[in-house]
Amino acid sequence: MIDKTMQSTKATQGSTAAVTKTTVKKKVAPKKGSRKEEQKEEKKKSLGREILGWIVYFLCIAAFVYCVITFVGQRTKVDGNSMNPTLSDGDNLIIDKISYRFRDPSRYDVIVFPYQHEENVYYIKRIIGLPGETVQIIEGYVYINGEQLDENFGKELIEDPQLAAEPITLGDDEYFVLGDNRNHSQDSRDPSVGVLSRDLLVGRAWVRIFPFNKIGIVRHE
Repeated sequence: MIDKTMQSTKATQGSTAAVTKTTVKKKVAPKKGSRKEEQKEEKKKSLGREILGWIVYFLCIAAFVYCVITFVGQRTKVDGNSMNPTLSDGDNLIIDKISYRFRDPSRYDVIVFPYQHEENVYYIKRIIGLPGETVQIIEGYVYINGEQLDENFGKELIEDPQLAAEPITLGDDEYFVLGDNRNHSQDSRDPSVGVLSRDLLVGRAWVRIFPFNKIGIVRHE
């Protein structure tokens, strides 16, 4: 009798232990509300990352454009006819601002420089005289160091040599410029422009981008 009671107690204890173990292994299902909140939070984080990515992207683009405009190239528009027939009023150009960082300006380069007597006004002309040379205009022709310059950029003979009626000797970093439309150009002959120091040369006309039927490289030589 005693033995049966003990066996029954053992069986009961074993059964209880088994039930207890099964209860411990059960997982509590997550609440639906908390799952939705997690999804919303994740969406917010994802949206924030996307917005931040776009901000960084536009900042990079802005920095790139700034560097290009400041150090490489710049768009400019021709105002007037002083460079006819090479360039016309309204032509849109890209100015190469980096070449002169690696080489000296050459004769016949078409360059852009600021007008010294008015802010935000730039002129575009062609380099005729180089540093150390003596420039003079005699009977409508340009002379360099006493010899007539063999060039055909000038639209016509020069009627008024102005300052260049007398020999002009250029310094070590000075340039003498003329417009191709010689009798309708304010250039180095004019006292308000005069000769240009190299640091005034913004850059070299590179390509015409408008009007579309004239797109192409600007002629320098």
